[in-house]
Amino acid sequence: MRLDAKIPAGPVTQKWDRHRFELKLVNPANKRRYDILVVGTGLAGASASASLAELGYNVKTFCIHDSPRRAHSIAAQGGINAAKNYPNDGDSIWRLFYDTVKGGDFRAREANVFRLAQVSNLIIDQCVAQGIPFAREYGGLLDNRSFGGAQLSRTFYARGQTGQQLLLGAYSALMRQVAAGKVRLFPRREMLDLVVVNGQTRGIVARNLVSGEIERHEGHAVVLCTGGYGNVYFLSTNAKACNVTATFRAYKRGAFFANPCFTQIHPTCIPVHGTYQSKLTLMSESLRNDGRVWVPQNAGDQRPAKQIPEAERDYFLERKYPSFGNLVPRDVASRNAKEQCDQGKGVGETGLAVYLDFADAIRRDGRAAIHKKYGNLFQMYEKITGEDPYETPMMIYPAVHYTMGGLWVDYNLMSTIDGLFVLGEANFSDHGANRLGASALMQGLADGYFVIPYTIGGYLAGSRFPEVTPDHPAFAETERQVQAQIAKLLSIRGRRTVDDFHRQLGLIMWDHCGMSRNNAGLEKARGKVQELREEFWKNVLVPGGERDFNQSLEKAGRVADFLEFAELMIVDALARQESCGGHFNEAFQTEENEAQRDDANFCHVAAWEFAGDGRAPNFHKEPLVFENVHLTQRSYK
Repeated sequence: MRLDAKIPAGPVTQKWDRHRFELKLVNPANKRRYDILVVGTGLAGASASASLAELGYNVKTFCIHDSPRRAHSIAAQGGINAAKNYPNDGDSIWRLFYDTVKGGDFRAREANVFRLAQVSNLIIDQCVAQGIPFAREYGGLLDNRSFGGAQLSRTFYARGQTGQQLLLGAYSALMRQVAAGKVRLFPRREMLDLVVVNGQTRGIVARNLVSGEIERHEGHAVVLCTGGYGNVYFLSTNAKACNVTATFRAYKRGAFFANPCFTQIHPTCIPVHGTYQSKLTLMSESLRNDGRVWVPQNAGDQRPAKQIPEAERDYFLERKYPSFGNLVPRDVASRNAKEQCDQGKGVGETGLAVYLDFADAIRRDGRAAIHKKYGNLFQMYEKITGEDPYETPMMIYPAVHYTMGGLWVDYNLMSTIDGLFVLGEANFSDHGANRLGASALMQGLADGYFVIPYTIGGYLAGSRFPEVTPDHPAFAETERQVQAQIAKLLSIRGRRTVDDFHRQLGLIMWDHCGMSRNNAGLEKARGKVQELREEFWKNVLVPGGERDFNQSLEKAGRVADFLEFAELMIVDALARQESCGGHFNEAFQTEENEAQRDDANFCHVAAWEFAGDGRAPNFHKEPLVFENVHLTQRSYK
């Protein structure tokens, strides 16, 4: 199958405007004839549901939580990028476009990234109109701060709770449409499979997580907004409910999975503190605006931070990257922190941490100014660690955070299955091999507010839809397969818990397909994952029943998918014999230990097609063409 990204012709600055004009339209009176299913209610899902319902479509929205307000978008703390150039420090749509392509180590589509930069300013206008309480500077304009990978200030923020405020705005727009009767909201539902009829996506099979009932829902298109798969590592900054099930089941129905090995390690996480810890807590990247990252100059120096004089400290990011300093991109900062700890310079009880120190900023600006910027973040850190970051430096270490890989989509955000659209972190489209900070919120809202309302109309207007009801044989067969897997999980009655398997899988992935990889380790991990998956289906213990509230059963289904998906990640990592962004193969690095790309052989998107259980996936590639940004070795020095 040839991958057609459907990128419009013409200059990159005109592609989106031209494409919107060329897309077929749905008459306003006809929109009420179409039913659209939106799975997920984070920023992408809530904004898409609200926008599509506002246009007149009938929308069914599925939420894994009891309320859309609990979507994981709420945890994004630091801000959202846009090219408004309010500080007058040299920003533009072109510069945001360039920074994003470069930050992703030249492994993203130019057309998609430029569109993202182009609509970024519209997002801010939309959110201000909704009443989002962005911070403001003394003249009344919205304030900005810096984030990694940029030499200017373009990040709009609401203290340390930007994601929460943006989600409340999208939630309000969504609930307005619920009240108007244009959106039917289905809380506590989990999509377990996709229904495809004659090559068209026509619905989903979902489980009511309270009653256990299996439900069939039909529609003319499905929009997946289910987030990323970082929890394959067990320990991550993701909420525990985040999983790969919806996208992986779509993959097994024919949707290609793109670049699954592109995972982001965030440098600013509270370090692991125990064997049975269930998740990790992220400290916002915004803290790197004022916090200085350092370690002792000498390996094995266990003195408290305050007892180590300035002359014996190594501010390693400032030393190695004088132009960007502590605001280098996340992949660069993470690898450098790991390198310092590997050399024995790590701090804390485990030696797997570096300092993030605010003493200079407090002396310069005063404690009140720092409290105004980061007060809730400092409070969160103190509650978790018992240490006051106003008095002693924070301790941070890299952790799994975001996934740049996802289902392959074309310029319209449609997957390789007709009628299946994928938005936000669930798709692969905008971030390449590394996402710049404050771009996740931007992509989710861009996709939901400003892209899908156009592109889904083009699909609906240009397609024919034979009548399909929940009684269609395809729905019956899909439900049968879902029920069979549930019955199998409940029948095993083994001796190991789901969490025990998940924790072991996460350790395998972190050790061999985490912050750095090598071919021998990846091959070893593949064998271990296969062995663990085989044991899972013989020895997992899933208590309880099918037709009741059963969180063990929920987790078992998700971990079963992680155990298959992990091997796909490893296969993808082995196929990409280069280093780029978050994919760091130790055999491919520069003399200065930076990621070394191989543009001659790997300047492409790797898209994987499911070939059947027990079979190696089929490989497809979409060549990446750079007409506006010159391919070059990334440098933040």
